[in-house]
Amino acid sequence: MNIPSINQCLALMDRYEMLANIREHSFIVARVAETIVKALQLPENEGAASPDLDLVMAGALLHDIAKTKCLDGSCQHAEEGMLICAEHDYPEVATIVGQHVILNSFNADDYRRGCFPAREIVYYADKRVRHTEIVPLSQRLDYIIDHYSGGSDRITRRIRQNFDRCVELENYLFGFLPFEPADLAEVVDPTPFSDH
Repeated sequence: MNIPSINQCLALMDRYEMLANIREHSFIVARVAETIVKALQLPENEGAASPDLDLVMAGALLHDIAKTKCLDGSCQHAEEGMLICAEHDYPEVATIVGQHVILNSFNADDYRRGCFPAREIVYYADKRVRHTEIVPLSQRLDYIIDHYSGGSDRITRRIRQNFDRCVELENYLFGFLPFEPADLAEVVDPTPFSDH
């Protein structure tokens, strides 16, 4: 598995001219994801199968790598980001980036057993961060509908279906965590990532 280091992720953010606000969002998503993975690794969670922390961090830091490029509407940032990560020979990170908006599959049986792959952790962490603020899923849902539905009932329904899955994932995930979803903002490490 080829996983970029934090410094390599920061260099890619520079290379793809990630805007400062998108970079800050990515940092908070990475801290949320890191908090969740470390909690899954606690001794009392011996039944849980946590993903590789380095992979989760790289996926979280790079999940919006193509957002700046796609702001003009010329591309879909998840798909474009997946291509960028694949081009740099990070196929596992590419899969996470490609599915951070909508998961291609949802495996409730695995989640019940405490198995949460990296893509699920990054997908969930991204849904909890509006700009740079950790918010409940309901607030993030309202924001996404307001900004991305274009007033379309069909798109709104698709967004709601995606969030219904995210709520279900949250319920499974927090069955293995020593804190509640409402407490997430209080337990996330606020230390910023240092520039390279």
